[in-house]
Amino acid sequence: MNEKPYTSPQPTEDAAVLEDSGCSLVLFNDDVHTFDYVIKALVDICRHTVEQAEQCAILVHCHGRCTVRHGSYTDLLPMHTALLDKQLTSEIQ
Repeated sequence: MNEKPYTSPQPTEDAAVLEDSGCSLVLFNDDVHTFDYVIKALVDICRHTVEQAEQCAILVHCHGRCTVRHGSYTDLLPMHTALLDKQLTSEIQ
């Protein structure tokens, strides 16, 4: 039996793309903004449907945070900035 030793695969450009798209935009709860304000912001900025935005607003209220979008850092950065401009607290993780 002549088996070759295992070598791990070398990273490719595809792997770099997958790593870049592994970011999450997280919205945090506050005691200032109304549900309607948050829902409108998620629809306008994150391109959520009204139903998605309502569910995210409820999760933020109940759990203190909710991942509102996944994607690459470069795609999420303008959304993060726009949420901050609306005085909402968000973070890219």
